[in-house]
Amino acid sequence: MTSSGGLGLESWTELDGRLATVMVPLGSIEQHGPHLPLDTDVRIATAVSEAVVGTGPAPQRGGPELLVAPALNYGAAGEHEGFPGTISIGRDVLLSVLVEYGRSACRWAERVVFVNGHGGNGSVLATAVKQLRYEGRDVAWFGCGAPGGDAHAGFTETSLLLHLSPEVVRQEAMVRGNVAPVSELMTAMRAGGVAAVSDNGVLGDPTQASAADGRRMLNEMVARLSEALERWQPDAMGMLR
Repeated sequence: MTSSGGLGLESWTELDGRLATVMVPLGSIEQHGPHLPLDTDVRIATAVSEAVVGTGPAPQRGGPELLVAPALNYGAAGEHEGFPGTISIGRDVLLSVLVEYGRSACRWAERVVFVNGHGGNGSVLATAVKQLRYEGRDVAWFGCGAPGGDAHAGFTETSLLLHLSPEVVRQEAMVRGNVAPVSELMTAMRAGGVAAVSDNGVLGDPTQASAADGRRMLNEMVARLSEALERWQPDAMGMLR
């Protein structure tokens, strides 16, 4: 698998006859506490995708090359609608977008992989990719998660943005949120969203975040995705691990 660049910069004649794996960063526009921007998830998914292309695996003769598509910025984020700025397109619309995207891209692309930066998109992705694979299209998805990371706008995401985009992190506004395990909060969140369990929108503690930790986590995500792309063994839900 070779590494190339951005799909948006190509012309159709340059793509004609080329084998390509299209990587599609998928995020959400949603609140990330008082200190992180609304597009945090998009930034992370895009950074992981672009880093895989930039430091991708050694070329394999005749294998598909990697192209990063323009990001899909909106997702299913209804749980954050208790805070201004959040824009959710809902699960049904997201499902339709992902299925139609995959159908269209697979008319010319060898493979498509959605690189997801928002946990709330996960179940919709699994449904969409499962349908696309049932239809015979070679589509998969990957989740940009950090093992052991906290849930939302805490140590994990703040560290990542301190590494990727330190200029957009409002460090003076960092405050600890609800640090209880998400499993203990789910009942309340299902009923009232994140606002029901966190006044500031944070689930975790960003105050100990660092750019060094963010660099480490990004490198781990990039390595996992690079290896998963090389193996290309989607599980029963279409996820690359």
